Amino acid sequence: MSDVQPLSAQSPEDRAPGRPLAGGIEAGGTKFVCLVGSGPDHIVAETRFPTTTPAETLGRAIAFFAPYVGPGGLAALGLACFGPVDLNEASPTYGHITTTPKPGWAHSDMVGPFRRALGLPVAFESDVNAAAMGEYYWVADNRRCSPLVYFTVGTGIGGGIVLAGKPVHGLVHPEAGHVRLPHDWQVDPFPGVCPYHGDCFEGLASGPAMRARWGCPAEELPAEHPAWDLEAAYMALAMANVICTLSPQRIVLGGGVMQQGHLLPMVRQKVAQVLNGYIQSPALLAQMDAYIVPPALGQRSGVLGALALAQQACSAPPCPDRRRPG
Repeated sequence: MSDVQPLSAQSPEDRAPGRPLAGGIEAGGTKFVCLVGSGPDHIVAETRFPTTTPAETLGRAIAFFAPYVGPGGLAALGLACFGPVDLNEASPTYGHITTTPKPGWAHSDMVGPFRRALGLPVAFESDVNAAAMGEYYWVADNRRCSPLVYFTVGTGIGGGIVLAGKPVHGLVHPEAGHVRLPHDWQVDPFPGVCPYHGDCFEGLASGPAMRARWGCPAEELPAEHPAWDLEAAYMALAMANVICTLSPQRIVLGGGVMQQGHLLPMVRQKVAQVLNGYIQSPALLAQMDAYIVPPALGQRSGVLGALALAQQACSAPPCPDRRRPG
């Protein structure tokens, strides 16, 4: 698929009925994924490239979208960004990354460069909230699930929440990857890798944590390795906390660590053990396979969630703070 297709090359039938052309950006700490389309069934162009410096990476993304700006072109952009990020539209640093440990990216303005260069509305969201939104917005079976919770378990761990069709914000945004879990130091003397909290959920169960604890990447560990029983145990503790706190109607587990097919059944089994029959729901007693599930959108939940946010921005009433370029 070509990275850039000029507007003149697009025919009316290229558009999905009832949905305008929009852009989606999944801004990750390792790579950026950018696409133009009107839904998962209609992607005009897509590209991905490494995350380097803010100036170089954002410039490359702007150059990708620029040919689509103009009459009949992009109606809005959705930007799903690694963080933490400032989602408060009244804040002077709205649209910025805040205290990320990613070198060179702390306090970077993410929204402003796109508004100024492209003159488009930009819907801004945390990466994992956007992934949750993608699974909710584009997957029909998930539309009845509120709250819907999405966890990504990979280079980091993040949790996103969609409630009544909208990503959950609050003081900032959900940071469920940094909850504290029971840590049996005799069973697992590993101190954790989180630079802020040591042995929080991310510090104990992320991809880098598994590599540091076992001396090799998670994907190289055989299915029978004790690493997976420990990983499933930590994940089950975190999922049980979320179930007891938010009472979600579905939990979606994505990310690189979850690519190991044997892990999800182990997590489901251990969640049932941790809850110990306390919460009486068919979803937990007899339908766990439909309750804790892999992402229906695969590894594209984030960028398609960004596209969903852009589609919503197209139909939302204009907001001067959020839709005016500059």
